[in-house]
Parts: sequence; structure tokens; C-alpha cells
Amino acid sequence: MSSPVEKPPEPAGLRRFLKRGPSPVPGEQCEMCAEPLHESHSHVADLDHRSVLCACRACHLLFTTKGAAGGRYLSVPERYLHDPGFPISDAQWDALQIPVRMVFFLRNSDQGRTVALYPSPAGATESTLPLDTAAGILDLNPAFADLADDVEALLLHRREDAFECFLLPVDACYRLVGLVRMRWKGFDGGEEAWTAINGFFADLRERCRSVGIGARGVRR
Repeated sequence: MSSPVEKPPEPAGLRRFLKRGPSPVPGEQCEMCAEPLHESHSHVADLDHRSVLCACRACHLLFTTKGAAGGRYLSVPERYLHDPGFPISDAQWDALQIPVRMVFFLRNSDQGRTVALYPSPAGATESTLPLDTAAGILDLNPAFADLADDVEALLLHRREDAFECFLLPVDACYRLVGLVRMRWKGFDGGEEAWTAINGFFADLRERCRSVGIGARGVRR
């Protein structure tokens, strides 16, 4: 009777690939291929319907190049930048005529213009700004000049002592919109809403890379 053949040891460098990854969230699936999704997953913009789809990593990678799938889909990037002292004046802010302390700017490639949207209890509300007013905001920090059309946005936030601006994936802005829509109560929003909003911005500051411009115009 022959002795059993021993299984050779697995190379140490391959063991990490044999370990189970994080478990998918029950019920969450990629909206493109139905693959189960983890809590932290990617997104793809549907440019025809101006919506954002939850996507697995494989589907996200399919649409990273503009023009894939006839130009209908485009992967949402994962870039987070922060200018904690955005050089906008009170007069420039007042010209935006935004009724809340937050607004985000998105370049719409289909319309060929920059749109300004702010979160409200009704969802994302578009502000009817002159084209040069919205476009001028994008020019205030050179680090934001390469904002990607349709899938990245500039989120401008008025704090008590300064303005700050974030370059974010567009899905992050829509998370803020959903937060306001779900929690806003009454005229001023209420304590619960503002606690959640302040927490949202605190998390952003932790995640972002600073690209502020100092007093001498030197990026820091």
C-alpha cells in the first residue's frame, strides 16, 4: 500500500490571496452585473440619465476611459482634495445667491456648462447662475483646474471664519444631498441635521489631501 502523498506547502507570498476578503453586504449588488458588493464599493456615472450606479471593481475599471460603451458610462474617480482657506470673498459668495452654506459645482459635458447645485430638503437644487460666475469659482485655485467633467465636483462650504473647498467624486456630493434630504427639519434644519452635516465635513477633512494656497500664493 502506497503512503499518502503530502501536499507541498503553499508559497508564503500566495497565502494572502487565499484568505477571504470582506464579506459582501447582504442584498447589495452591482447595478451593472449583479455581483455582490462590499460596503465600500465603486460607482459609475450613467451620463444619459445623469445618475450614479453602484458598481463592483471590475465594472468600474471597464469605464475609466471616457468614450467607453459609446460614452454613456464613466467611472467615478476617487480623488479627494481640500483647500481649507479657499480665496473667495463675501461679495463673491453673496453673488452666488445660495440659501444654505453649501454648494457644489459640476461641469456638465452634455450641456457644455458648469452647473451649481445645493442640498435642500427637496434634493439637489440647481442655482440659476450666470455662466461666468460659476466658471470663475473654478479658477480660484489652480489645483482644481483639472476637475473631471460629469464625475467630479467642487464643494464649497461657508464656515464661521472662512470658506473651504473640496474637490470630490460626485457621489460624495450626492451623499451630502441625501443626508440633508433625510434629516432636515423646519426652517433651519434642526440640531440633528447640522450634527450630521458637520460630521460629514469632518470626515472629508480627514480623508482629503490639502492643496490650499498660502498668503504668498504658494501651494501648501
